[in-house]
Amino acid sequence: MVSARAQQRREVTARELAARLGSSERTARRLVAEPRDEFLSRAAAKRKIAVELREQGHTYSEIATTMGLSIGSVGKLLHDARKHAATKQGQASA
Repeated sequence: MVSARAQQRREVTARELAARLGSSERTARRLVAEPRDEFLSRAAAKRKIAVELREQGHTYSEIATTMGLSIGSVGKLLHDARKHAATKQGQASA
């Protein structure tokens, strides 16, 4: 299976790419998709950075500025981090 390696925003939609390739949109999406394990590790790293900054006493706004994200994205990262921590804690006690 061929997958994308470039970590950048695409300038063409899946529909446009499919038209160029003469394939379906689904095939175009699959060809340019980031591998799931890479996405998950990148997401975990972002959550870790956000949690560390929050534990240091930074506000959501400061974290957003530091990480180049919106305040809402920081809130989502921290929410997801709490959710993942609770899931791991629940699995450890089971």
